Parts: sequence; structure tokens; C-alpha cells
Amino acid sequence: MKTFFRFLLRILFRFRAYDMDALKTPGPVLLIPNHCSWLDWLFLWVCLDDDWKFVTSSVTAQTSWLHRKLMINRYTLSIDTNSPYVVKRMAEFLKGGGRLVLFAEGRLSRTGTLMKLFDGTGFLIFKTKAKVITAYLRGAERLPYSPNPGWKKCFPKVTAHFSAALVAPELGDISTGRARSLLTNWLRNQVVRQQFEVETKFGAQNVFSAVAQSARMRPGQLILEDATQQKLTYRKLMVGADVLADALSGRVAGGERVGVLLPNVNATPVVILALWRLGKVPAVLNFSSGIATMLTCANLAGLKHIVTSLAFLERAKLKADDFVKAGISLIYLEDVRAEITSSRKFFTLLRHILHFPSSILHPPSAVSAAVIVFTSGSEGVPKGVELTHGNILANIRQMLAVTDLTDCDRLFNCLPLFHSFGLTVGTFLPLVRGLYVFLYPSPLHYRMVTSVLYGRDCTVFLSTNTFLNGYARKGHPYDFRSLRYLFAAAEKLQEATALAWAQKYGVRILEGYGATECSPCVSVNTPLEPRYGSVGRLLPGMDYELEPVEGVEGGGRLFVRGPNVMKGYLNADANAKFQALGGWYDTGDIVSVDAEGYLHIRGRLKRFAKVSGEMVSLSAVEDALAGAFPQYGLRCQVAVITRPDENKGEALIAVTNEPKLTMDEIRAAIKAKGLTNLSVPREIKVVKEIPKLGTGKVNHRELQALMADSK
Repeated sequence: MKTFFRFLLRILFRFRAYDMDALKTPGPVLLIPNHCSWLDWLFLWVCLDDDWKFVTSSVTAQTSWLHRKLMINRYTLSIDTNSPYVVKRMAEFLKGGGRLVLFAEGRLSRTGTLMKLFDGTGFLIFKTKAKVITAYLRGAERLPYSPNPGWKKCFPKVTAHFSAALVAPELGDISTGRARSLLTNWLRNQVVRQQFEVETKFGAQNVFSAVAQSARMRPGQLILEDATQQKLTYRKLMVGADVLADALSGRVAGGERVGVLLPNVNATPVVILALWRLGKVPAVLNFSSGIATMLTCANLAGLKHIVTSLAFLERAKLKADDFVKAGISLIYLEDVRAEITSSRKFFTLLRHILHFPSSILHPPSAVSAAVIVFTSGSEGVPKGVELTHGNILANIRQMLAVTDLTDCDRLFNCLPLFHSFGLTVGTFLPLVRGLYVFLYPSPLHYRMVTSVLYGRDCTVFLSTNTFLNGYARKGHPYDFRSLRYLFAAAEKLQEATALAWAQKYGVRILEGYGATECSPCVSVNTPLEPRYGSVGRLLPGMDYELEPVEGVEGGGRLFVRGPNVMKGYLNADANAKFQALGGWYDTGDIVSVDAEGYLHIRGRLKRFAKVSGEMVSLSAVEDALAGAFPQYGLRCQVAVITRPDENKGEALIAVTNEPKLTMDEIRAAIKAKGLTNLSVPREIKVVKEIPKLGTGKVNHRELQALMADSK
């Protein structure tokens, strides 16, 4: 019987099972699969020996004669889910050396991804000491028998992937309640990590191919829209990339890297895809940094050509002559488009319709460079960061493994694509996953951003603390009614910002943490595992170490390692230091990690001051002052810098854009947050506007220089 069904599944679903040796593990053992469709049991059953039993609900089994036939037989352990003794019965079976298949979510997934695991599973593991095998059914969410809201296919490819037999960590002498919670979290981490590892191994190995795969599945899906109201389906996106690649091929000869100087419009991802098609590495330039910094970055990357737009240069007030004098040729998209004939467009479209799209002549591997992005330069000259295709895909798959994004989600991205957050999470994650994304040119248009997001019914939004403050001031309480996910990163989320959004919009901000060098995400809060005040847990596949820092208790300097960590820097000195760490990246941030693995950012090492021999976090002082002065409105901002002090080593200076702010008010705010007197600034400096980077973060380097010049 099993042989027949195994053959049938192979014919209908091209079914394959991997790493089945683990299924020979003797009991007690639990098999924990994801649960996306009504056929999941069949895909597992054909892989198992006859002594394995499936946990089934005796209540559901009475639904119909078919349910009774399938759910009450020698392959099942039928239980009454309403009984308080249900876990006890499973525990007795396991203690007798049984082998049990348990769908620990307790229901079919409504998102196509892993939902919450019931903590009775952790109790079983704790009481029986059973080994655990996790199973990932890849592709089952596309079956017509899956209740997730995404697209379906009658006979999608489905594969089963089994982990090695896992032994739960020893917890020592703790309460049963605590143990069941910890072991359930441990189990969830194992399932999520397996999903990430399987997708990495069996998925596309470069970003172009990953986008192309999604495009082949749903060529007519609207995937991109921008402020010019230009709309692109997957087919138009890939046809545009092919046509543009052919048109650019003769213009970008010589040199592996090609600069990209464009705003958030549909043309930007099309250009990047076209350059990948040609085997080139796009270097995305930060147009907000000024011409001098851009030329420095272009020289660092060895750029000979930059793809840009004449209209954009005029709007951004950038002079083409500055680039030409530096020996860089500018390729204007307006000129390239004028040379593309209708016949070329037609035959390229025909190729795609007939499923003969052009592909990369020499497909890059996961370790091949994909893009050059530049650090913000908030504390020095920007560094060129070389991210591989594997880095970017790893970060995309890490985020997809821990979030429950569905095909119906719509992402709004106004973060600049020269920033890795806007590029990876805001653009290529939705292109790989198959989500609609709206590209808006500037996060600073506070009224327009809220209005456009409302009009497009977007459900996912990316931003930073600074920009979120602006939207809180200008938006209507109903503008964010459709929002499911609001991710904030790039700078510390201040308590006043989170409170303002909760009160005005009823939206919970999910704070994350990352770095350009990590593609960029390192950790993130999710609706399933949120912890306010933290930046979430590390993403799957990442490891960390904390290096002790003198004067800092309960934390240390964070080093991380993982598949999303960059290939290296273009800057020779910085790259030598990175390579010497053997794959570890020094974040330069001081963090603490709680007992459940949540990261708490204490501040950058460079943003600690030594006052009277004690380490004081400038970020903590800024956080205490943020939103502490409602009498001056949300626009009031305070940044903290330092100056040398003969008596105390360093002294803190509060820089604000509010001329009425007094030292007494600052002292009261510091005291209200429970900080010591060492955290109180010695003086106040007033400026018209606190300088910001293009990502919204305070430009502390420029602010420090500004204060030095004002002496």
C-alpha cells in the first residue's frame, strides 16, 4: 500500500524525501512537521515505518465517514483535545518507547508559514526526554488543500526534509512551567532554522534566478509600482531587465562594477537586474551624501560607468561635470531607452511568453559578489561593503522564516535603495517572495507617505525612528488602518515614538537590529515573539559572542557570524581587520542578551563617554530625553555629544532644535528615567536643525564638527 502511494505522490507531486535515515531512530522520539495542508500526513506516512503513530483528534474524526476512516486506525493515536489528560496519554506512549508524529501547531497554518507551537509539546519533551526530529514539507502550502490565502496549484512540487535526531538541552532544576516554555521555544527555533537551511540548499543560488523563479510562477502579477504611477508585472519587470541588459551591454564594457545613481523608482531594480544579467556588480551610490563623498565611493569601487537619469540629476541638483572630470562616464537611461526599438521589445516579450527568457550567461554562485553598498559614514568616511548573492538571499530567507508574510501582503518602501535595509528587505525580499511593493522616492514627505500608503492599502512598512516621528505628527489616525507589520531599524526606537504610534494609530512597532555588513538584518521582533525594549532574537543561522568591555556590566561588545555577513570591505585596512576575525563581524555595539535570547542594545562603543571613571551611554541619555518635552511638540529633538573635560575626563553636551529648552527640564527628564547624575549634560547648545543622514539617523560626526567650529 505504501509503495503504491509513494509512486502516486512521485508522479503527481514529483515527491522526494531527504535525510530519511533519521527516521530509524528508536523511541521515544517525536516527529514535528510543519502543517500546511490536509495531505501533509500522506507525505509523511509513505516515509515512515509502521510503528510510527500520528496524533489525531477524536473530535475531528467524527466529522464524516472519511475522517473516521483516515483518523482512527492502527497508524493513529486518537486523543480528545478537550481532555485535561491528553498530554499525559501521549507521554505514556512515548515513555513506552513509542514513536509519535505530532503537528505541534495544533491546526493548519493560515499563513503558509510556521504558526505558534503549543507549549504542551515542550512539556512532552521535558517529561519523556524524547528525541526530536523536525520535518519541513516544502511546497505543501501551494496545495489546493491548504487554507493559506496565497495562490494554489493543483500539483505543485512537494518535498519532505528531515533533520537529524535532536536532543533537547538540559535545563537543570527548574519548574515544569518554565521548562515547557523554554523547550517549546527551543523547538520552534529548530523548526525555523531547518526551514532556512533547506531553502538555502534547495533554492536559487543567486538573486536574479530567485526573482526569475517567482516571475515564472506568476508572470501576470502586479509586483512593482512607483510614484510616477508606473506599474510593472513580473513579466514586464523581467522583459525590461532583458531589454535593458542588451542595450547596456556595449556601454558598460570594461570593469566588473557599475555605479547606480537613481532614486526609489521602478527603474532602479530593473537596472540592477539588467546588470546582473550582464555579469556586472552594481555599486549603489548614496546621492544624499554629497558629490565629494560619492566621488570618494566611486573611486573606492573603481567605477568607470554610472547608470543614472538626466531628469534625476537635475532634480537632485547634481552636476554631471563633476563625474566627468573624475573620469567617470554617465549613462543616461533616457538615452538608452531612446535606442530600444519596438521590435526588440516585441521579440523579447515573445521569448518570455514562450518560456524562453534570456538567462545569465555565466550564472553567479552564492559566493559571487552581488552588490556594493556603502556604510552611512556617521562616524567616519563611508566604507564599501561587498555583499554576495548568498549574503542577500540568506538575509531574505532568514526574514521569511521568522515572519508570516503571505502572498496578499503589500509592502511600502520609502527607504532609499542605497541603504541595505531598503535594498534587501524593502525591494528584493518582496521580489523574491512574490509581494507587491510600492517604491516612494523620499521618506521625508511625511504627509504624502501616509496618504499614499493609505491609498494603496499596504500591509508592511519599513521605517526608522526619526521618520516615524514625522508620520506621527502629520498622519491621520486612519492612514495606517491596513498595516500588519511595521518594522523599525537603522537607529534606536525611542519609547516616545512607540507610544505615539500605539496611541494614535493602534500599531505596534517591531524593532529590529542590523548593519550594512550583515545584509543588513541581524535580529528582529515579530508578532509571534515580541519583546518591547529589545531588538528581538538573532535570525536563524546566526551566532554571536560578547566581548567584555571595561566599565560595562551585564553586557559586552557584540560579534556576529552567519551566512548573511558580508564578503568583505573594499577599504584595504578595514578589510584586513575583518578577514583577521575569521568570519566574525565586529558590530561595535554594546549589547546584553537575556535568558530567552533577546538582544538589548546598550549603545555603540564609540557612543559611550567616560565620565568620572564611569561609562555613560550617550544613546541611553538621548532615549531618556526623546519625547520628554511634550510642551514643545514632537518636533523637539535632542542629540547628545561630548567634549573633553579636565576634571571629569569627558562632559556631555545636549544639542537641541528647541531654543526654549532648559537645563532644569533636562535634569528632570534624566532623573525620571532613573539615570544617575553622571548622565546629565553639562550644557545646552541650540541649532536650527540637527543634521541627519539619508537614512534618518543623527549625523553625530557632522554634529560634533559643527559644535567644534562654533567654539
